Amino acid sequence: MKKEQNSRQNTATMQSVLNRNSFHWLWHFTEGKRGTYLLSIILALLGVACMLLVYVCLAALIRELIGGNRDMDFYVQRGTQIGILWILRYVFHGLSTYSSHSATFGLIGNGRKLMLKKLNTMPLGAVQDHSSGEYKNIICDRIEQVEPTLAHVTPEFTANIIGAIAMFIYMMNIDWRVGLWQLICIPAGFIAFSIMMVSTPKYYPATIEKTKALNAVAVEYIGGIEVIKAFGQSKTSYGKFVKAAKEGADCFIDWMKKENFWQNFGMACFPATLLGLLPSGVIYCLNGSLDPANLIVLIILSFGTVAPLVTVFTYMDDISKVGEIISDMADVMDEADLKRPETSRQLPKDHGITLNNVHFTYKDKEVLHGISMELKSGTVNALVGPSGSGKSTIARLIASLWDVNDGEIMIGGVNVKDMSLEEYNRHVAYVSQENYLFDQTVMDNIRMGREGATDEEVIAAAKACGCHDFIMSLEKGYQTICGGSGGHLSGGERQRISIARAMLKDAPIVILDEATSYTDPESEAVIQSALSRLTAGKTLIVIAHRLSTIADADRIFLIHDGKVEAQGTQEELLTTSPLYRSMWESHVSARKEEA
Repeated sequence: MKKEQNSRQNTATMQSVLNRNSFHWLWHFTEGKRGTYLLSIILALLGVACMLLVYVCLAALIRELIGGNRDMDFYVQRGTQIGILWILRYVFHGLSTYSSHSATFGLIGNGRKLMLKKLNTMPLGAVQDHSSGEYKNIICDRIEQVEPTLAHVTPEFTANIIGAIAMFIYMMNIDWRVGLWQLICIPAGFIAFSIMMVSTPKYYPATIEKTKALNAVAVEYIGGIEVIKAFGQSKTSYGKFVKAAKEGADCFIDWMKKENFWQNFGMACFPATLLGLLPSGVIYCLNGSLDPANLIVLIILSFGTVAPLVTVFTYMDDISKVGEIISDMADVMDEADLKRPETSRQLPKDHGITLNNVHFTYKDKEVLHGISMELKSGTVNALVGPSGSGKSTIARLIASLWDVNDGEIMIGGVNVKDMSLEEYNRHVAYVSQENYLFDQTVMDNIRMGREGATDEEVIAAAKACGCHDFIMSLEKGYQTICGGSGGHLSGGERQRISIARAMLKDAPIVILDEATSYTDPESEAVIQSALSRLTAGKTLIVIAHRLSTIADADRIFLIHDGKVEAQGTQEELLTTSPLYRSMWESHVSARKEEA
């Protein structure tokens, strides 16, 4: 239902220039830059005034010339005035364009910052509903496309629309009959554009969707190039990209074929002012109701009436595109945030964790069915169970990456929804199986655990985690660049650096979601030993696929089909839980085979 509503909203946006939602966010993104846009409009108006004065001076000069004035000083003076006004017109136009560009780049920067901030406050599930390619397309690429339109619309619209209106009024003041005759071709132009716009709702939404699909496929292809090459899937994957590219091109070509004739016909009709002006002007001159000098002036002025409006029409597609781009951004900005107060209503008395009848639904499917657990402060707790049983979901809920649909999660007797995200994040360190490292040095990636930590503190945390030796074996030690998403390092190396980062944070609650799954058994033993020392006195939650690593946990929770099937110590579960006993026997058997 929600997807259908979003689809209808997007379609409505495409068929309008700027809907209320888009305009609201566009106005929000311009915060701090509105004064610069206002300055741009004022400068554009000054440029228009200079342009109008040029035509006024030119008209006076023509009248004097036809009237027989031979005073050279007069023409030099008028010519100088025209030259100065013409220069000022372009000076003001240039300053207006500079101001609008400055404001637009500020708008783009504001939009990107606000969207990144929004992603940080959205539930993880809402973020994962869209691919990274979609977010990259909106935040990096598509918002960049508003720059040419917004940077030029302010001065160009102001100058062309107001200038054309002022010029038309001036012509009507000279002779209203000729002023109206010059508009004879405009109805034909409007008819052509109206016919052209009839097909827009049919073709425009398709071009947007195909472009989005192409961008997503391109990002997926580039991101997975290593797997594609390793498994010989180049032909299949590249074929998927080629298909998306062809469909994207075809929908644009089909649209242009339908509209090309009418667009060209309309663009030819609008500036054809002389078709009505010349015959009517000559007739009025012959019957003596129009001065020949005024006819020449009207001919010159006619080029400054309808022709500038054609420039305005060329921006209509771009304005529609801006509305669609801002709408895409608004869809993200309108997503619900995690329900957290700005400041904590209560602070936890300790670091025990309680889950009371927690239900959680992901993509219309309930994955947790009434989970109730108590993890005492300062204890080691393990979550085990078959793949897909809901272990990682519980860990992410405790880490406040998602919000529960029903029930509650308590930290130290305080509902997590009564704590601010900033306060809550100080209490929890979370390391997942898939760890993300930024394209920075190892030192900087670990330092993200605690902003402002010195190099010595970073190195001390790495040593405490048993990571120092492997880091020093890298090409440049702590100054080794990790690469995008940590691509220069192995999965095990990324996990070990992430653990060091979490330990540097020194949070009282530590969640390790299969954090050592990529490490070899020897390295895992070293890390587990180090973690035992570092997490002493902390509330530790461990999800591990090697049951031997959590055998000494204070409490083990067996999760099966989104429920807590059993809980207790290793000995208790081996005695009371057939499922846990089966899992343990399989684990022991696998270890013997490896040995």
